[in-house]
Amino acid sequence: MIRKVIEIDEEKCNGCGLCVPACHEGAIQIIDGKARLISDLFCDGLGACIGDCPEGAIKVIEREAEPYNEALVMESMLKKPRSVVVAHLKHLKDHNEIGYLNEAMDILKARGIEINLDNEPLRVVSACPGTLAREIKREEKPKLETSVRMPSELEQWPVQLHLVNPSASFFNNKELIIMSTCGPIVNANVHEDYIKGRSVIVACPKLDRTEPYIPKLTAIFAANNIPKVTIVRVQVPCCGGLSHIAVEAARQSGKQNLTIEEHTLAISGELIKQTIVFKN
Repeated sequence: MIRKVIEIDEEKCNGCGLCVPACHEGAIQIIDGKARLISDLFCDGLGACIGDCPEGAIKVIEREAEPYNEALVMESMLKKPRSVVVAHLKHLKDHNEIGYLNEAMDILKARGIEINLDNEPLRVVSACPGTLAREIKREEKPKLETSVRMPSELEQWPVQLHLVNPSASFFNNKELIIMSTCGPIVNANVHEDYIKGRSVIVACPKLDRTEPYIPKLTAIFAANNIPKVTIVRVQVPCCGGLSHIAVEAARQSGKQNLTIEEHTLAISGELIKQTIVFKN
């Protein structure tokens, strides 16, 4: 049948994951660093996820698609917290989808679950996976009688991508580190592992104003001899935007003999993955 479903622009999507919890029906998942519509059956076409996408990568289109199936959605929904079920029901009500709402209510009633939407507070269930609070348990280390303060290995200023000059001499003939804002915090050995002898840029693809970043990096690549770029990110979806920005800039610069490698750090600090994401 021809009906409304969402469409995700893979080029614009930075894998932040904000659309995943915003889709109460569970139609979207992050796969290979990008948001994907996993089944037409779960997409109601009402576009609740659109407002949660910071990149404008989601829109509603009309195309041939399998009919939306409220029974399958509710079967999946009942495995989630009550607040998610309530959010889904209010979502249907707000869009005047009374047929689907009644069907959902009948399914709940058959399971012995009573929900009165007028009396149910709607808690916010949409959250970026990278903002989920967690504690990192570490073994207590013995106190040393004397402590050695290590000197900084930073050889330049500034480091924030908005502030650096593409023609700055510290970029030329050096490897470039592009580090997420959280990267230096999770890695205790960041100066030795990444900063020493290299030029450094710090940026956050989730919270920064990122529109100028691709043109700025394109200018940096074009103006300098940079043999290798290393992206240092944390294992949360929003950090994936750094690699997208760097790879697109490398393509636009037309620079030859350039390699971009992505290093993924666990939130506890360990390097868990190294991947070449661009080579020209």
